Order: sequence, then C-alpha cells, then structure tokens
Amino acid sequence: MTQMPSNNDWNLSQSYINEDSHLLNAREKSKELGLITIGPGAGALIRFLASTIDASNVVEIGTGTGVSGLCLFRGMNSAGVLTSIDSDPERQRAAREIFSEAGITANKIRLIAGRAIEVVDKLTDNAYDLMFINGEKLEYETLFEQSLRLLRPGGILIFNNILGEFSTSDAQAISAVSDKIKDDSRLISVMIPSGSGIIAASYRPS
Repeated sequence: MTQMPSNNDWNLSQSYINEDSHLLNAREKSKELGLITIGPGAGALIRFLASTIDASNVVEIGTGTGVSGLCLFRGMNSAGVLTSIDSDPERQRAAREIFSEAGITANKIRLIAGRAIEVVDKLTDNAYDLMFINGEKLEYETLFEQSLRLLRPGGILIFNNILGEFSTSDAQAISAVSDKIKDDSRLISVMIPSGSGIIAASYRPS
C-alpha cells in the first residue's frame, strides 16, 4: 500500500526549487489581474521536462503574466524560442514586461493574441519540442489533436489544471482528453498531482 505524503512533505516538494525575483514579480502581477498561476512545484516540473529534451521550440497556450513562460525558458536551451498564445492582450503586455526584465530578448519570444484553437491551426507540422496547454478546458480535445500534428517525434505534451473542482462541461472536457491521452498508443503518459494537476506525455509515433 502506497503511503500518502504528509502535509509537510507535500509543502516541501512544492517549494523545493527557490523562485527568483522575476518569477515572484510575475506572480504578483497575476494576483493584480485576478489570475491563478501554475504553482512553484508544477513550474519546476515543466522546467525539468523542457530540460530533459533540450527543448528549442516550445508552444504555450495561456501566457498569463509570464509565470509558466519563465519556467519553460529556464529549462529550454539557450537558442530556444517560445511561442505563447493568449486571448487577452493585457496579460501579454504584462508578460512582455516580465520577460524583458528577466533578460529574455524579443527574438526569443513570439506572443500571439488570439483564440488558441485558431492560432495553433496555422503553426507548422512536426516543428515543436514541447507543448504546454493551460487554457480553456472546452478547447482541450481540439488542442490535443493539434498537438500531435505539431510535435516532433520524442516531443512532450503537457496539460495543466486537470485535477480539482470544475463545472460540469469543463470536467467532461478534461475527462475526455485525459482518456484520449491514456488510450493513445503513440503516447507514454503520466498524471502528476502537482499544483492543480498535470498530465505529461511523450510522443512516440510508430
């Protein structure tokens, strides 16, 4: 029988990696805008996953104020470019300032304002190392299908915010995409209860 971690152990795991002033500033800006951001533990996880494949080209759905983007950048290689999509231009303006303050040059970031399922439809096939999806739950199934078109073999797909209390429609959408990932023979997947829950999958097409 697996032993559940104590609250102290859980809190330690979620704060194991110290966050610098740029990440803390991004979190503070998120609070000002009423946004819920990816937590430190989950942020450390996506940073780690990006580093394991030496990611160069990454797509992020849900720019927010740049919290997850900074985490991804810290794991990507020095030549990496992040394409980040969000429907809210105000959030992206805040993220652009955060990225600039963190020393991330303009040629390393593509901020695209628009509806995610419309933007990703225009991105290049098999061109991306990692996709991090933290957007509208009702778009998750469509984004899943698009992700398999966009990822290169060996790329990593990450869905955030898949555990917790949701509206009925959002819960159904999350359940549907979770089942598709689990049952897809091209994917090696894992569900991790870090932060608000993450599903990560390695894309291994035959």
